[in-house]
Amino acid sequence: MAAFPTTPGAEAVRTRGWIGAHKWLLLRRLSQLGILALFLTGPLFGLWIVKGNLASSLTLDLLPLTDPFVLLQQLAARHWPETVAITGAVIVLVFYLVVGGRAYCSWVCPVNIITDAADWLRRRLNIKGGVHVSRSARYWLLASILVVSLVSGTIAWELVNPVSVVFRGLVFGMGLGWAMVAAIFLLDFLVGRRLWCGHLCPVGAFYGLIGHASAVRVSAAGRDNCDDCMDCFAVCPEQQVIRPALKGADKGLGPVILSGQCTNCGRCIDVCARDVFRITTRFDNPSTSQNVSHKSEVLT
Repeated sequence: MAAFPTTPGAEAVRTRGWIGAHKWLLLRRLSQLGILALFLTGPLFGLWIVKGNLASSLTLDLLPLTDPFVLLQQLAARHWPETVAITGAVIVLVFYLVVGGRAYCSWVCPVNIITDAADWLRRRLNIKGGVHVSRSARYWLLASILVVSLVSGTIAWELVNPVSVVFRGLVFGMGLGWAMVAAIFLLDFLVGRRLWCGHLCPVGAFYGLIGHASAVRVSAAGRDNCDDCMDCFAVCPEQQVIRPALKGADKGLGPVILSGQCTNCGRCIDVCARDVFRITTRFDNPSTSQNVSHKSEVLT
């Protein structure tokens, strides 16, 4: 396994400056903390912009939003949801079908801040290896949760969902919330890289399924400029999604990352000093064979 540099993006910092090499990361943090602040201004300060939590909410007493995974558990538990909950789930589903299912993980979920911190510290301390867990484990956990909801008649995951636990802790006092934060941090820091988000989290698994059909994508459009520095692999939370787009030209594969597991976090764009990556859509993905065919037609 290749050894990654402990400071990926160093060349990008030198060429574009620190902010230019962290633009997408800063935007993500602003999004995550801003969304969290909108939920907390009501219970903490009495300013009810958004009522509820990430499972189900009502914005400005007008816009309902429901986590489709929560709705799925409710249906499995044989509880028919209200019309407003169904409407909210459809809105969220359509949104992530456009921007990318696992954009939820990198742009909304506050637990991502914890797992990113653990990964950063692993790289700083050059910690390698760890427990191997199949990435398919998250899908088994997803299926198990639906079975538990079916058997128990409850929305089972919300009882232990780290996002819900942390949110309740911020409102009512952390208590066990700190234990949840510490457990996830130590899991990713000491046990295995990106173990929670990349291998275990059932919410990420669910949004990954949506992501298979989503429109907005990251593209290695400038892959001919790649110098194999491996910085993009070092920071990517789902490293396996990069190679087909970056190195698949010989196989006729286009440069767009089509995997539903890509979180559209933009860190590969940040750290690449060669401007290999950019945001585009799944429709902007000419394969190498298509390019060759097109060139032949032009020459003819």
